[in-house]
Amino acid sequence: MNAKIAILPGDGIGPEIVAQAVKVLDALRREGLKIETETAPIGGAGYDAAGDPLPEATLRLAEAADAVLLGAVGGPQYDTLPRELRPERGLLRIRKELNLFANLRPALLYPELAAASTLKPEVVAGLDLMIVRELTGDVYFGAPRGIETRAGERVGVNTMLYSEGEIRRVARVAFDIAMKRGRRLCSVDKANVLECSELWRTVVTEVARDYPQVELTHMYVDNAAMQLVRAPKQFDVILTGNLFGDILSDEAAMLSGSIGMLPSASLDAHGKGLYEPIHGSAPDIAGQDKANPLATVLSLAMMFRYSLDDAETAGRIEAAVRKVIAAGYRTGDIYSPGCRLVSCSAMGDAVVAAL
Repeated sequence: MNAKIAILPGDGIGPEIVAQAVKVLDALRREGLKIETETAPIGGAGYDAAGDPLPEATLRLAEAADAVLLGAVGGPQYDTLPRELRPERGLLRIRKELNLFANLRPALLYPELAAASTLKPEVVAGLDLMIVRELTGDVYFGAPRGIETRAGERVGVNTMLYSEGEIRRVARVAFDIAMKRGRRLCSVDKANVLECSELWRTVVTEVARDYPQVELTHMYVDNAAMQLVRAPKQFDVILTGNLFGDILSDEAAMLSGSIGMLPSASLDAHGKGLYEPIHGSAPDIAGQDKANPLATVLSLAMMFRYSLDDAETAGRIEAAVRKVIAAGYRTGDIYSPGCRLVSCSAMGDAVVAAL
């Protein structure tokens, strides 16, 4: 394998957590793995460097790479910028430009962290689910959109829009994943109210005919939100649209004890992906070496599995994370009495040592 990875640290804690994943890459390179990396700014860092949250040079680098590792974007200092120049627009644009339509967000609870969840341990113990979120459609990209004046008052407009092809391709990704897991897929929508969801349910049902081994169920999003906190282990794979997936995946994150533990992958039709922790830039702790880097390290493992076709290395990274958790290493977000409180950089060192 000779892989080229674009490293986009971003803002806030982004550079700190990405630095720990790079430590892991460096350790693998010392073992002989052929990996090239190049770093570029995105988000607020992109605006600071080039006046654009997705500088042209960053986009070109990402397009040329085999995979992209991203930290986080955003910060209060950018909140007064015009909307099109805010850090989050850089993230949305790179997803769109790279056609990363399938977002994979696993929610896995390590046994040692059951007490860190806000739910009772018996409710979440053994949790292992995957949320597949469509990433390039829905209200985030639909047109018309904007704020306008009607009858003398301001009106905000966003359009929920999905084509049959957009639904079909992400459904196939979800069914393929379900085939490799527990062969149960729950499609989440709001078909009782939204025509867009009505089409979603129809197309997903059609795709299911090609996967007779997978048990397909449907659930309205409000019920799914309730079921995730009532009985989350009923789910294996959840398939849903961009807006609902954004909300449900963050809800699922808290089942695992901390949003700082959960990685994600955003894939195109050929398996190229952008990998990032699902948490934000956490400006309140940025620069303090307090952040949890494990979601970023686990995102790196997903990169090896899905884009670089190296399941062995992915498994080694995941095993190293399990080992440091089992050994009692904890950053502040997952700390409990009796464990060893460590910094972001010390956690990165521990993972490298566990490799």
